[in-house]
Amino acid sequence: MATYTTDVAVIGAGTAGLAAERHARKEGATTLLIDPVFAGTTCATVGCMPSKLLIAAADAAQAVRQAIDFGVTAEPVIDGRAVLERVRLLRDDFARGVRQSIEELPKGTCLTARARFEAPGVLALDTGDRVEARAVVIATGASPAVPKPYEAVKDHILTNETIFELEDLPESVGVIGAGPLGLELAQAMHRLGVRVEVFDAGDRLAGLPAEASDALHRILTESFPIHLDCKPDPSASDTGAALTWDGGKTRFEKLLIAAGRPPNLSALDLEKAGLELDDHGTPVFDPGTLQCGDAPIFIAGDANHDRPLLHEASDEGTVAGRNAAAWPDVRRTSRKVPLSIAFTRPEAAVIGAIPDGTEYVCGEVDYGNQGRARVEGRAQGLARIYASAEDGRLTGAALCAPSGEHLAHLLAWAIQCEMTASDMLDLPFYHPVIEEGLQMALRDVCRQAGLSRPWQRNDEPLPGSDGGASED
Repeated sequence: MATYTTDVAVIGAGTAGLAAERHARKEGATTLLIDPVFAGTTCATVGCMPSKLLIAAADAAQAVRQAIDFGVTAEPVIDGRAVLERVRLLRDDFARGVRQSIEELPKGTCLTARARFEAPGVLALDTGDRVEARAVVIATGASPAVPKPYEAVKDHILTNETIFELEDLPESVGVIGAGPLGLELAQAMHRLGVRVEVFDAGDRLAGLPAEASDALHRILTESFPIHLDCKPDPSASDTGAALTWDGGKTRFEKLLIAAGRPPNLSALDLEKAGLELDDHGTPVFDPGTLQCGDAPIFIAGDANHDRPLLHEASDEGTVAGRNAAAWPDVRRTSRKVPLSIAFTRPEAAVIGAIPDGTEYVCGEVDYGNQGRARVEGRAQGLARIYASAEDGRLTGAALCAPSGEHLAHLLAWAIQCEMTASDMLDLPFYHPVIEEGLQMALRDVCRQAGLSRPWQRNDEPLPGSDGGASED
């Protein structure tokens, strides 16, 4: 048995944990990074990157299938084994890069073990060793949840941690959960020739407001069924798992559980850390400092379940690491505008705050008739931009639109820079591009907020312009 003494102990070597250790060390603190496997980040191994690799293959298949719309005759021949081999090959390369960065940490930084609190500032490791730290950062991430009824068909269950290990594409997949991950993988599987149906107990898709959710639902259900307000009952069948619900029963070779990823906190013995916990067993913390109460304990990334996204985990790890090193001189940090994207086709996103009430206005553009979207055979969806009714200052947006990931970034930057709809209209818009469509929604905001345009008093498209939404 050994006792390690350090300024900052970081539990978990994912995106948040790596950022916390790095920034605590930059502040001059001694650090220890504790993880049971040091496999790499969730993003690189079982999240962002392998899912986008599968989506890229699905996009390629769909492009061939849709070529007939452009006068080009083609038909995709999908080799499921080759698709998944490429996913794993590039996935492993991304993960290898993360592991290499871990190997380059100063000698003695990494402890391969599982940690739990023995007392505030004292961690017991499953190796029998102990760690005494002046401050601790909890960055243990999250894991997929498999609802108890599905234990009866566990041999046919997939999660984001196992789906990319398939040797070949299955014949059929029932997807439980209509969040971003469930919808992304459902659409990708469908485009790769897999029979797919989606089930969700809620009434919205991908955490979107009603209008954007309805638009995405209309688009996706042209290709595969999505059952909302639905809790199917699973049961074993001879060749897979069956799902039964009001009005239907279907058998699937596999079931993909995408019903949430709760934080990995149960093994930490948090009660011994003296922390106040919420109803879900998560430490109560300050989002501006990531500090848990008044304790020298900080929580970052998916472990706090506040903004479970990679870029937020990296930012939170930075804040937590700096504050852990500086404790008790803890400083608040302004958070970036919330930005969440689902990489469906079309992409869907929620940006900033989605308000309601008469003090706000909402401008909308329908991408079903937008010039560049029509050229590319992607004329579907909408974008809604929310702003203050008093001055047209942007507060949030929701969209389901072609190139939505890029539109979402533009809107997030504008909101964070506290721009008004008029400010955005003063910026250059090239023609013909997808971004032009935003002009329609921004002009709509200006009209509702009573903002006049000095160069365009009626606030209408310039002569000869399609305004980004109507036909040339």
